[in-house]
Amino acid sequence: MQLFLATERLALRPFTEADMDIDHLLALDNDPDVMRYINGGRPTTRETIRSQTLPRLLHDHPCFGTRGYWAAEDRNTGAFLGWFEFRPLDDRSAAVVELGYRLGKEAWGHGYATEGSRALIDKGFTDLGVARVTANTMAVNKGSRRVMEKTGLAFVRNYTDDWPEAIEGSEHGEVEYELTRTEWERRG
Repeated sequence: MQLFLATERLALRPFTEADMDIDHLLALDNDPDVMRYINGGRPTTRETIRSQTLPRLLHDHPCFGTRGYWAAEDRNTGAFLGWFEFRPLDDRSAAVVELGYRLGKEAWGHGYATEGSRALIDKGFTDLGVARVTANTMAVNKGSRRVMEKTGLAFVRNYTDDWPEAIEGSEHGEVEYELTRTEWERRG
């Protein structure tokens, strides 16, 4: 396993062609609770995982020289917990990255999202040339908002986006959070 980043409890590794055995991704994206704020909890097909999800997870970002999505595994057991996103918004510049996470329910409530997010933010500001980290979620997604706050991101704005299909809570809009390198250093 090629390791990108390790924390006390997590191993974050790039997705690889070996992940073409998509059962763990299929299980994650077919849990209605996990997908509640993403697509309203609707099921995801195996073909969608193969044709849309995997290409996104396997994409190399030239400005990073690496991927922008990381499989999250338990360091002790190797169990797949989900994934983290830490990808440049522009493939030509590492200045602004988007932070995201999708973890299975068995990983909820254990601090994994905060632990992995903090480690990625630290690596981004120290090793990857990141100047600003941004994260977005539905305004009603209190759990994800709390993770953003615990990792040091600050609320920037509420906004409304065009949803292809409205889902419960989308009428309340989205929220954006951010952390700049200057603010991270100040807190440091």
